[in-house]
Amino acid sequence: MTADKNKMAANCWKHGSEAMLRENWDYAIEMFRQAAKFVPDNLMYRQSLRGVECRKYDENKTGAKMSTMKLMGTRASIKKARMKKNWEAIDLAAEDGLAINPWDAQLNADLGEACRKLEYLDVALFGYEKAVESDPENKDFLKALAELYSEKGRYPEASATWRRIQKIDPMDAEARRMAQQCLTMDVIETKGYEDAEDTKGVMTDKQISDRLGTGNQAADGPGMSLEADLQRAIRKEPENKDNYLKLGEHYRREGKLDEARAQFTKALEVSGGDADIREQIEDIDLDLLQQRVDNAKEIARSDADDEEALHNAKALAGELLKREISVFQSRVERYPNDLRMKFELGKRRMRIKKYAQAIPLFQQSSRDSRLAVEAMINLGKCFIAEKKGSLALRQFVKAIEVGIDPHDHPELFKEAHYWAARLYEDAGKQDDAESHYGEVLALDYEYKDARVRLEGLQE
Repeated sequence: MTADKNKMAANCWKHGSEAMLRENWDYAIEMFRQAAKFVPDNLMYRQSLRGVECRKYDENKTGAKMSTMKLMGTRASIKKARMKKNWEAIDLAAEDGLAINPWDAQLNADLGEACRKLEYLDVALFGYEKAVESDPENKDFLKALAELYSEKGRYPEASATWRRIQKIDPMDAEARRMAQQCLTMDVIETKGYEDAEDTKGVMTDKQISDRLGTGNQAADGPGMSLEADLQRAIRKEPENKDNYLKLGEHYRREGKLDEARAQFTKALEVSGGDADIREQIEDIDLDLLQQRVDNAKEIARSDADDEEALHNAKALAGELLKREISVFQSRVERYPNDLRMKFELGKRRMRIKKYAQAIPLFQQSSRDSRLAVEAMINLGKCFIAEKKGSLALRQFVKAIEVGIDPHDHPELFKEAHYWAARLYEDAGKQDDAESHYGEVLALDYEYKDARVRLEGLQE
């Protein structure tokens, strides 16, 4: 059966190629699409399909006329299929949508996600690469792309992609950690393959251990253990901070945060106080404190009557919040143009009810289009807390006017409309209040007290 499908797919691809030469785009698209359906993990078929779709629209980067409206049904189908985890259906629906707009970033990402779940990794990688081409600052797309590069063993590209994320969000500790980790993995794999005569000669640490009969004993030979290799490198070059950093990253990846902190601290000493290394130590300290908070919460959940455990969990959570504020404040001062950092600091100021301090941070971070909607909504809530209703309403209305996709950001959509409705209700503008409550209920009929309030207005 597989051989038959491969033969039919090859035949379709041949007809599609012939049609493409005649610039019969629609027939070429149909043939390439059939080929991809017969053999969905074939990268060449997908690349051929996307290429001819782009040529059909004369590389206009927007696809068919009124594509946004035409894609509404496709997006709804994808959302429904995702709820059921029907990845085959998402794959097909995404291709339907890409026939309308092959540059649509979200559809390319939907295709990438579905193919990743289906283990069509080459096609998944292609999908996310296209998504990032159209939306180069989308962290979610970049993260998925970086992970796929790693899965394919393309560590330099993975590291570069993590660095792109770090540039977008300098506070992203995972991006910083993974960028270094991927470079380390590239060195390890390159060394492993160079030392072997062929790929059959490359052995894992466990295979080496089994072959030598060392079992769980500490590895002491070169290439047997990354940890041991890095420790030897440190003994050989004790003034080289990079080896301490690599060993620290290794420990961090293994979840050994205390050991990781010790290595980063040594790297800091050797470097003479490198500010970037100091920030990484701060990140580890936050991770360690987060672990303590999580453990305390788990203990408190296991015994609801243990008041001491509950008090301890709350105290640790408060300590973590206080520490985050201190760290983020110092980074805002170090990176005054980093709007993401100001946004994160603003959220934490808001949590401790320092609304007057949070307001200017959200005002500044709203200049970043990626943060604008959430920053405006947070601004609105801060103004409510400060009893400045008219200023609050202005922020919610601005957020709504910017445009909030109810499918991609349902919570932000509901929050903006709900609070706009509340403020219109307080101002005696019943029609406006009813309109915004209606938007909320159309998406979530049980959201807060929106239904009760709407019914009260309509009585």
